[in-house]
Amino acid sequence: MLDADRTSDDLRPDFRHVESWVFDLDNTLYPADSGLFAQIDARMTVFVQNLLGVDAEAARSLQKAYYREHGTTLNGLMHLHGVEPDSYLSFVHDIDLSALARDEALGRALARLPGRRFIFTNGCRDHAARILERLDLARYFNEIWDIRTIAFRPKPDPGSYRRVLDDARIDAARAAMFEDAARNLVPAHGQGMTTVWLRNDSPWSKQGPEYPVASPAHIDYETGDLPQFLNTIRISQ
Repeated sequence: MLDADRTSDDLRPDFRHVESWVFDLDNTLYPADSGLFAQIDARMTVFVQNLLGVDAEAARSLQKAYYREHGTTLNGLMHLHGVEPDSYLSFVHDIDLSALARDEALGRALARLPGRRFIFTNGCRDHAARILERLDLARYFNEIWDIRTIAFRPKPDPGSYRRVLDDARIDAARAAMFEDAARNLVPAHGQGMTTVWLRNDSPWSKQGPEYPVASPAHIDYETGDLPQFLNTIRISQ
């Protein structure tokens, strides 16, 4: 694994083979310290609390257990309680986005990338669209893959990666994936994609399923600054 933030100009990461760029959304396209995912997490707890009639502590414990055991809290609620997904997704993503502002630096960095650009999120399309609008980045992406379009098989389920690669006719060997949750890069690496880990200290990037466990072998590059990284890499002209 190469720390691109400490790489000399002579050894800039080589992405000249990449023609498809796949980005996670939450805590990847915006800073993890913005507090947005803390809002989502809190609303997940409230949803469980209201649904099951338990106190906040019990609801949070169940929420985290469902996340670990089913890949997302939603999947646990669907499988164990028959929850209708649209009502859940609308509720938990009804958050305040005022902490976000237009990201001109990231926009310029995305604009220079050749080929197609995609969002691949375990959240919902409406939430992704709101985030992209707030950041003024929507025009840079060709498509959004959300939890519905991957048939509620969330990352890191390998089937969801195969589905999006097949549906978009992406050659994995000519694709790169950017993620804040290192475990979600394991299946991407297994498919042959170039992987980039957005490291941060957010607890949300570390929670979730215990497997797969990411090792340095699964992560080709890591960075703490996405615009800087995208402006540093070598790309095809």
